[in-house]
Amino acid sequence: VQLQASGGGLVQPGGSLRLSCAVSGIIFSRSVMGWYRRAPGKQRELVAYVTARSNTYYAESVTGRFTASRDNAKNTVYLQLNSLKPEDTAVYYCNVYAGNLPWGQGTQVTVSS
Repeated sequence: VQLQASGGGLVQPGGSLRLSCAVSGIIFSRSVMGWYRRAPGKQRELVAYVTARSNTYYAESVTGRFTASRDNAKNTVYLQLNSLKPEDTAVYYCNVYAGNLPWGQGTQVTVSS
């Protein structure tokens, strides 16, 4: 199993990023895929998930700003981050909704002026 997140970077408040996560080793098209983040000094938290049929859920803190999507043909899940805030600074990961696959390295998102 591999979960390879990419697309992070340094962005100013109000900016945008698009994260990608390439997944292998599971039946991706049947899996509910989650996006998680771990901010400095905090526990990892679920921020969004997208079902096999592309229904989505968002944590209250990101609702209206983040959009999760998937491409089953590419075994890839995406997270569009808009209107970024300094408190969104974290390492972002993808995993299945249960979070029980080995975690990848994640991708660092830093929001700072």
